[in-house]
Amino acid sequence: MKRFVVVSAHPLKESLCGHLTALVAEQIAASPHELKLFDLYQRGFDPRLSPEERQSYYTTQYDASEVTDDAAALQNADVLILVFPTWWFGLPAILKGWIDRVFVPGTAYDHAPDFGRMIPRLNAMTACIAITTLGSPWWIDRLIMFRPVRRILGTAIIGTCAPKARFSMLSLYNCEKLAPARLAAFEQKIQRTIQQTLK
Repeated sequence: MKRFVVVSAHPLKESLCGHLTALVAEQIAASPHELKLFDLYQRGFDPRLSPEERQSYYTTQYDASEVTDDAAALQNADVLILVFPTWWFGLPAILKGWIDRVFVPGTAYDHAPDFGRMIPRLNAMTACIAITTLGSPWWIDRLIMFRPVRRILGTAIIGTCAPKARFSMLSLYNCEKLAPARLAAFEQKIQRTIQQTLK
């Protein structure tokens, strides 16, 4: 049995991201695998790194006491799925804050003795799927901005902390002019990608 962790980061439950989160959760829930769903807005997650957390960053024991459930779920996850809107070609603040507070020493990685390359701890994770919506057309994200969210998530975060995980980025562009047929095609793409991880 695989352990799936789904993190949703949109303030409106009836949003497109809310719809895609429900689609993802339903598909996993219908399988024999374990699902943990974290809706960051619904639970009122505080994205701010606390002074105590930052103070403990380079001590022998990082203070993750306020995010214990999140840290445990992340450490045990076989598959991490992030569902979020891309705003200003970046992560929503609440999701960035979740990463700041949960992808921390002792949970996602360890400091090297000489503070060189981080030592990954999420070695059990086999896949990470990022599902995002954008108002912009594809060519601005890819050709002008060079896909900043994909590079940050896939290389800097997952690539560092979970190097064995296969990273997939599913981006739905031009969401403010979304035809039903294009949404249906994107939903099928999500389902196919998740189906591969359910095997």
